[in-house]
Amino acid sequence: MLVDSHCHLNFSEFTTDMDAVLRAMRENNVGHALCISVTLEKFPQVLAIAEAHKHIWATVGIHPDSEGVEEADVDRLLALADHPRVVGIGETGLDYFRLTGDLEWQRNRFRTHIRAAIACEKPLVIHTRSAAEDTLRVMREEGAERCGGVMHCFTESQEVAEQAMELGFYISFSGIVTFKNAQALKDVAKSIPLDRMLVETDAPYLAPVPFRGKTNQPAYVKYVAEHIAELRGITPEEVAQATTRNFFRLFKQAEPCN
Repeated sequence: MLVDSHCHLNFSEFTTDMDAVLRAMRENNVGHALCISVTLEKFPQVLAIAEAHKHIWATVGIHPDSEGVEEADVDRLLALADHPRVVGIGETGLDYFRLTGDLEWQRNRFRTHIRAAIACEKPLVIHTRSAAEDTLRVMREEGAERCGGVMHCFTESQEVAEQAMELGFYISFSGIVTFKNAQALKDVAKSIPLDRMLVETDAPYLAPVPFRGKTNQPAYVKYVAEHIAELRGITPEEVAQATTRNFFRLFKQAEPCN
């Protein structure tokens, strides 16, 4: 069994035929998924999916490059996270790729999420792009090791992975690891300890080979796991078992179901 540790099932790509998405998960032995919040405005949609399906859970948070959206202080995040189907805080973090100028507001938002995660004892789902140094700095300054979490859709160096793991974070690989031009990331996937790894789709984005360029879906996480297994010279079953075990170790509030 596999877990898609990061997807966006409330996005418009899935609203017309959720039954087909769920059926494909079953057919590809993807037993569970984590539906990720990116704005508070859309959080009710995320939560509704988790409430309707016992094998899907939710997070609550605001994506770092979401501008002009409702902000949240720690108390607001804690109130929304106080739900049995909400198992993590995020996605949060820093993204300097799309935005320029004074991004102190982004760092402040990130700090708020870390403080909320520590307070409610739920792990963080961290997004970092073109901002690894600052992301790690803020994590250290705020004591993110007290809640732990996952560096989602990891595309950084081995050094960044090691620093994140030192803070108690897991490293999650998406379909990017299957791309032909992602050799540096493949090397990271080969070298990090298997007991610190998760797999994800980030659906509807970043479909793995052989579906690159098409709409991604949770069922395709199996291609991520299969590619990592090939890189490491182990079986896909070993990757599935390890990453599923890691998911439930990290997201303690989530319980596996049949």
